[in-house]
Amino acid sequence: MPIAVDIDVMLAKRKMSVGELADRVGITPANLAVLKNGRAKAVRFTTLAALCEALDCQPGDLLRWVPGDIGDGVVVSPEHSAG
Repeated sequence: MPIAVDIDVMLAKRKMSVGELADRVGITPANLAVLKNGRAKAVRFTTLAALCEALDCQPGDLLRWVPGDIGDGVVVSPEHSAG
């Protein structure tokens, strides 16, 4: 049951850079990159809440479940992998 990460989609909709989002959320750009590229093993609720506040969105706008094997892990949104 992989989880798709759509942070890049929201960044594009809000016309916001990774650096600006990292500053607003209070995490390093490197840690944000780990999260948005699907390499994070977990996300703190406080970080998720800060992302939602900074991007004016809901958690479901950033993360979504994609049917598949439990071992598939996290996937990056198709919009991200295409660009």
